[in-house]
Amino acid sequence: MSADYQPKPEHKFTFGLWTVGSSGADQFATTFPVRGPKTPAELVRLLGEVGAYGVNFHDNDLIPLDATPAEAEQIKKDFRAALKETGLVVPMATTNLFSAQIFKDGAFTSNDPKVRAYSIQKAMRGMDLGAEFGAKIYVFWGGREGTETDATKNPLDGLKRFREALNFLCEYNNSQGYGYKFALEAKPNEPRGDIYLPTTGSMLAFIETLDHPEMVGVNPEFAHEHMAGLNFMHAVAQAWDAGKLFHIDLNDQNYARFDQDWRFGQQNWKQAFFLVKFLEDVGYTGSRHFDAHAFRTEDYEGVKDFARGCMRTYLIFKEKARQFNEDKEIQALLAEITPASGEMEKFEGKFTAEKAAALKAFSFDRNAIAARGLKYEKLDQLLTDLMMGIR
Repeated sequence: MSADYQPKPEHKFTFGLWTVGSSGADQFATTFPVRGPKTPAELVRLLGEVGAYGVNFHDNDLIPLDATPAEAEQIKKDFRAALKETGLVVPMATTNLFSAQIFKDGAFTSNDPKVRAYSIQKAMRGMDLGAEFGAKIYVFWGGREGTETDATKNPLDGLKRFREALNFLCEYNNSQGYGYKFALEAKPNEPRGDIYLPTTGSMLAFIETLDHPEMVGVNPEFAHEHMAGLNFMHAVAQAWDAGKLFHIDLNDQNYARFDQDWRFGQQNWKQAFFLVKFLEDVGYTGSRHFDAHAFRTEDYEGVKDFARGCMRTYLIFKEKARQFNEDKEIQALLAEITPASGEMEKFEGKFTAEKAAALKAFSFDRNAIAARGLKYEKLDQLLTDLMMGIR
C-alpha cells in the first residue's frame, strides 16, 4: 500500500450528493446555512478532485421535487457530463421519503392511503432515475416510518404496509429489468420518536417475510447502530453471515447521541479499526460509502478536507489490519487462546444420537478449565500499541 494512503478506484470510496453538498444547516439554524448551494455537477467535480470512486443520490438531491421536465433534463445532462469528465460512477440511488410535508406521518407506513400510494409512485420514479445512471443498489431508509405515540398506529399495520410496498417495488424491479438489489437501512429514532425496524438485526428478520427475500439485503450505518448502543461490527458480521451485506454507510458517532454523521474514524478508533479489518478480511467487494458531513465550521475547502479524511482514515485502518494479521506476537497469542479442538473434536459438528450420548457421559474438570487465564488483556494492549504506532 502507498505510504501516503491515497484513494484508488479499487477502494470503491463513494459519497452521497447530500454529504458533500450539505450546507451546514441544522435544526437550530435551518435558515442560516454556512455553505452556499452547489449543483450536482459541481459536487461530482469536487469528489473527482479528492479522488472518490463514485457518487450516490436521493432522487431529489439530483432533481428538485418540483423541477419542470426541461429543468430535469438539463440537470441530468450536466450531471452525466460531469460523471464522464471525472470518471465517477453511480453505484447506489435512493428515494427521499422523509423531507416533504406529505411524509409527516411516514411514507409506506402512513395511515393515509394516498400518502402510501404516492410514496410507492415516488420510489418507482426514483428507481427509474437511478437506473438511468447505472445504479445497481437501491437503498430504503424509512426515516418517517414510525410513531411518537403508539396510540396513533398499530405496529403490525406498519409492518404490513412496509412489506406490501417492498413486495410491489420488487415486482416493479423485475418488470423493468433493472436488476437492483434493495438495501434496507435501520435507525432507532430521529426524525420519528421511534422508527419501525430500528436495527440491522430487525431488518434481517423482516426481510425473510418478503416475497423476494433474495433481492433484499441491508445497508448498515455506523452511526445508527451506535445510536442504539450496539456494536456496529457485530451487526455487519451478522449481515455478512446472512449473505445480506449489500451496501454499507460509514461515518462516526458518539453512543446515545443524536445522529451526528461525523467523519469516519473521528471518534471511535477501535470500533472503526475492527470494522475495516472485518470488511477486508472477508473480502467485501461493495462500495465503502461515507454517509457523513463536514463540520458546520467549514467552507468547501473544509468539505474537501473532510472527504479526504474519511478515505485516508479507512486506508490507515486497512494498513493497521494488515499489520495485525502479520504481527508474529499477536498471531502467536491468538493461536494460544484459540486452541485446536483436540479431544473435543468428536463432539463437534452435526447431531447424532451416539455423539449426544458420548457428550452427556463425558466428565469435564470445570475448575481446571476455568482456572486458565486467557491473556485477553495482553492481546488488547498489543492492539492498542499497534494502533498508537509504537509497534
